[in-house]
Amino acid sequence: MTCTNNTQDTCIIVGASHGGVNLAFALRKDGYTGKIKLVDADSNLPYHRPPLSKTHLVSEQPAGQLLKPIEGYEKAQIELTLGVSVIDVNRQYKKITLSDGSVQSYTNLVLATGATPIIPPIAGLKEAKNVFTIRTADDAKAITTAFNACEFKRVVVIGGGYVGLETAASLRKCGAKVTVLERESRLLARVTAPYMSDYFYGLHQENGVSVFNDKNVSEIRTSDNENSVVCSDGSEYLADIIIVGVGVRVNTVLAEQADLIIENGIVVNEYNQTCDKNIFAIGDCCAQFNPHYQRWIRLESVQNAVDQAKVAAAVICEKPPKYNPVPWFWSDQYAVKLQMVGLSQGYDNIITRKESDKPGSFSVWYFKGEELLAVDAVNHAKAYVLGTKFINSHVEMNKHKLMDNTVSLTADIVKKIA
Repeated sequence: MTCTNNTQDTCIIVGASHGGVNLAFALRKDGYTGKIKLVDADSNLPYHRPPLSKTHLVSEQPAGQLLKPIEGYEKAQIELTLGVSVIDVNRQYKKITLSDGSVQSYTNLVLATGATPIIPPIAGLKEAKNVFTIRTADDAKAITTAFNACEFKRVVVIGGGYVGLETAASLRKCGAKVTVLERESRLLARVTAPYMSDYFYGLHQENGVSVFNDKNVSEIRTSDNENSVVCSDGSEYLADIIIVGVGVRVNTVLAEQADLIIENGIVVNEYNQTCDKNIFAIGDCCAQFNPHYQRWIRLESVQNAVDQAKVAAAVICEKPPKYNPVPWFWSDQYAVKLQMVGLSQGYDNIITRKESDKPGSFSVWYFKGEELLAVDAVNHAKAYVLGTKFINSHVEMNKHKLMDNTVSLTADIVKKIA
C-alpha cells in the first residue's frame, strides 16, 4: 500500500523521547512526505532514558546518550523544536500554541507526553537539600554533581520500585551509604510476586544497602546541608541526598484541553487514535485495550512506546499496522539482569525454577489456571526467550516438567502432553 499523504500534510509530535523520536523516523520509513515537527520542553537532544538510573550514574560517560545524532534528523527532514512547551491544543482548527507564542497547524497530532514523577506531600520535602527525582538527563546530571560534592555520601531512596532500586544499586557501586525506604510490606509489591520481592531485598542487603519495608515517610527535617528523613513510626535516617521514586503521574493536560477521553491515561484504540481520529497518543501517557490480556492497560516501558510509535506511523501512512500485545521489560541491578515478559497481575499460582547447572540463574513463571501470563528471568535469557514464545502462542505447559530442573528447559519438553 502506498502512503497517500502529500507535502502539504504536517504531523506534529509532542514529546521527543523514545516514542516520539521512533514515530518521526517510522513515518519517513513508511513514505511520509509531509512535514514532521518534533516538540519537547527538554532542551537536550533526544536521549535514551533507561540508562539514567543505571550506567550513567556509575560511569564517566555523561547522562544523555543520544537516540539519534543531529545529522539523522536533518537527513530525514525532521524539524526539532526543543526547550519549548505546547500550552494549548485547538482541535477545531487543528492548531497548537507553543510557550514561545507561536501557533502551528497540523494534519495529524501525536501526543507522546509521557509522565511526571510524583512528589509526595511530605512535610519539609520542598525545603530539604539535594532532593531529586530521576526522569531526565538533567536529573541524572544533578544527582551526580551533588553526589560528588557531598562528604559523607549518605543517600536515602524513598520508594522501592524498579527505578528506586536501580538508582540505589548504581549509587552503592559509587561508594554511597544507601538506605531504601518502602511504604509497602515488600519491595515491588505492585508488579511482582513475593519471591521476587524477597530476592531483590536480599540482593540489596548483600551489597550493603539498608532496605526497610513498612516505612511511611512523614517528614524531612533539614539543618544546614543535612537532612533527617523521619518515618511515621519514629525512625530517622540521615541523608545528604534524597531520591524520590514513588511513581509517576500521567501528563494529560493537553489531552484535557482537547477534550479527549482520559481514563488512567489518554484512551486510544488499537491504532493509537484517540476519540479524535486525527490525534494519536503513544507511550506512557495512553491507555489501550490489550487483546492478549483482554483488559485496558497503561504501560510504562520503552518497548511499548516504540511498538505504538510504529503502529501510529503505519496508520498515518495508511498502511496495515503490526502490533505485539505482549510487553517486555528489563532491569539491571549490580551483576543481575532481570528480563520480564508479559503481565503477572491476576496470577493464581507461580512456579520458580532454579537451574542446577547455572548458579545465580532462575526464572519465575506466573499462571492463571493453565494460562501462562508472565515470566521473570534472572540472568536467564533462555527462560525469557521461551517464555515470550509460550505467552504469544497461548501454549499450555507441563508444569511438572517445568518444576523439575533435571529436565532441560526446551520448547519441546515444556509443552503439555495431551
